[in-house]
Amino acid sequence: MKTELNFNFHQKRKFFYVASAVLLVVGLVSLIFQGLNQGIEFQSGTLMDLKFDDSAVSMEQVRQVLAEYGLENSSITLDSEGTYVIKSLELSEETQTSVMASFLSQLGGYDMKRIESVGPIVGKELTQNAIIALSIASALMLVYISIRFQWKFAVAAILCLVHDSLIMLGFFSLFQFEVESSFIAAVLTTIGYSINNTIVVFDRIRENMKLNPKWKGEELINRSINQTLIRSINLAMTVALVLGALIILGGKTTRVFAIALMVGNISGFYSSAFISGNLWLEFKPDVKTG
Repeated sequence: MKTELNFNFHQKRKFFYVASAVLLVVGLVSLIFQGLNQGIEFQSGTLMDLKFDDSAVSMEQVRQVLAEYGLENSSITLDSEGTYVIKSLELSEETQTSVMASFLSQLGGYDMKRIESVGPIVGKELTQNAIIALSIASALMLVYISIRFQWKFAVAAILCLVHDSLIMLGFFSLFQFEVESSFIAAVLTTIGYSINNTIVVFDRIRENMKLNPKWKGEELINRSINQTLIRSINLAMTVALVLGALIILGGKTTRVFAIALMVGNISGFYSSAFISGNLWLEFKPDVKTG
């Protein structure tokens, strides 16, 4: 026999609302006064493609050389042909020459395939495409959830997604983690995770409305969320363990992406468990009493 938890989510709803409001206000203030620490894709910089004669040269060795010039946060990727693609802050010709000399002396010979200055065009396109994708997805989710459930469920779900997205943006602004293209992928991934968790809660609420019509308001919300809470906790903990390992053991390139997903994972769990059901009930006064 399954043991059902008995936490009063509805009674504590004002605390959850205030906690979310505080986090959102702090994040928005940080966004206004600090903004985001934009990576190379979102600002002008220098792009270098080079292939070392010694195939054993590692990404960490390349980063160590760049660190001598304060470029340790540069984006470094290795393509299938063994070519390192390095995106750094914009460098003067003198600094470029010095960096190339350091590569030669410390890592051996190399074939410089490209070195050029780049603008923020790629980042702008990524951001625009992400906004378009998010807008289309939100519109489709509104339609789908309204048909599958009811429009008040849909509005509550979208508000939770906005909540999670703003929490992630505020967190990255507050702690000034560098925002790269992977951050956009993390936001979109979090939205998918969060809406899935929220739909599970809404599905149980709808099911209980049919199976237990005498349950109204507080009892309906509390029992429905308590019945899904263990599942939500297990999912959030499983994801957190994987992301924690990636943050601790992963390379510098994947660490920021993992941090973004971790923040989204926690925010998505929080909004689906503590906000979504209560928010729906605010829009559904006809089930508040009975």
